Amino acid sequence: MIVDQETKDLRAWLSDYYGRQISKTKDLVTNACCDVKTMQENAAVAELIPAIAKDRYFGCGSPIPNDRAALQGLTALDLGCGTGVDAMILRYYLGPTGRMIGIDMTDAQLETANAARREFMQRVGFSADSLEFRKDFIETADSIPDESVDLVVSNCVINLSPRKDLVFQTIRRILKPGGEFFISDIVADRRIDLSDDPVLVAECLGLAPYINDVRDWMDNSGFYDTRIYSQRLLPENDRITSRGEAARFISLTWRGFKLDELDRRCEDYGQAATYKGSLVDSPAFFRLDEGHIFESGRPALVCRNTARMLAETRLARHVDVTAPIKHFGLFQNCSAATASGGAIVSACC
Repeated sequence: MIVDQETKDLRAWLSDYYGRQISKTKDLVTNACCDVKTMQENAAVAELIPAIAKDRYFGCGSPIPNDRAALQGLTALDLGCGTGVDAMILRYYLGPTGRMIGIDMTDAQLETANAARREFMQRVGFSADSLEFRKDFIETADSIPDESVDLVVSNCVINLSPRKDLVFQTIRRILKPGGEFFISDIVADRRIDLSDDPVLVAECLGLAPYINDVRDWMDNSGFYDTRIYSQRLLPENDRITSRGEAARFISLTWRGFKLDELDRRCEDYGQAATYKGSLVDSPAFFRLDEGHIFESGRPALVCRNTARMLAETRLARHVDVTAPIKHFGLFQNCSAATASGGAIVSACC
């Protein structure tokens, strides 16, 4: 990646903003990066994290996959780890044999993350070298080898990048086949340019991308049929509306898998998926994404892409998926029951 002066200036501003100007979460001017969902959902683990890291925690969502019991033993990477809070929470769920790496470009953030890391790892009793924080850039992640990571997470950082397209290409490069990304970030409902407001830029609104541009970057990087896991409309921001800008901002959590040759559309091959109820933290239901919630023991018709996401990834041991029968065209009536007696319900799309 050739770094131009504009990129250098942006990186310098962001490093100064989060390294020197903002000393605590409460110092933020807007409410875009003040989401507390991660802390609430993982309160017991968060208690183990030193206050020096939690006091400077910024995020717009929760990049911790819901199927925590299926994360044991994975190697995970946090893009733009900040003070390391998300990375430490995820490291806990990776278990004794897991490995967690966080990368960030801001020295002050990394210094805090490393100071907190030592105390956190003593408290959880895992090998100290299985959690590492490095200085690196999310567009290239040069310190991460090809196909070396099972899971990539990020919390409200990609929108700050001047080359968001390269970020997704890098995610594709470093993920193992069948690997996954689970990313929370802010998008807009249209293309905007608020780059002249440095505070809005630093606080994840000024460079927020148009949602369909993000989809195109994912597609162009080989991540077809990326799913929205959750979404939340952000409250109106006076700093933006005072400029006459009516754009709406949404905090999204995306889920995508590195699977070759996924269908470009939702294709029906007569397949069904049945959740085994084997995830101890969610025995009754398993949520793949916003449109796919599987009830334990109840077969659900799925398109071929969904079938592959369940059968060719780390989720395979928790879901039984039937083999393709033949192509029946596009998957129809996605929200309606497709078999008498309710024995099989549609889960797809």
